[in-house]
Amino acid sequence: MRKTILALAALLAFGLAGAAQAGKPVNVNRADAATLADSLDGIGLAKAQAIVAWRTQHGGFKRAEDLTEVKGIGARTVERNRAFIRLNDSGAAPAAAAKPAAAKH
Repeated sequence: MRKTILALAALLAFGLAGAAQAGKPVNVNRADAATLADSLDGIGLAKAQAIVAWRTQHGGFKRAEDLTEVKGIGARTVERNRAFIRLNDSGAAPAAAAKPAAAKH
């Protein structure tokens, strides 16, 4: 019984910690650096400023994966935040990029 209570307490603690780390939906093509840093998990102010700088130089992001063009942002960060990344004001999260089909021989 004691082990069960400890296991449940650990699960609850991890669940609450994960909820505190959750992001918020944000339009990466319009938000300022402070909003990006506040909204996306694993994106601090420096990376958020890099997102804004890249966007200013290259234009808006067309796919969530385009964020990996920003120095310091990898595919894992994009995947972790996919549900919160918005490319326009429609409110819909971008779908994952399709993986190329394997060649048939």
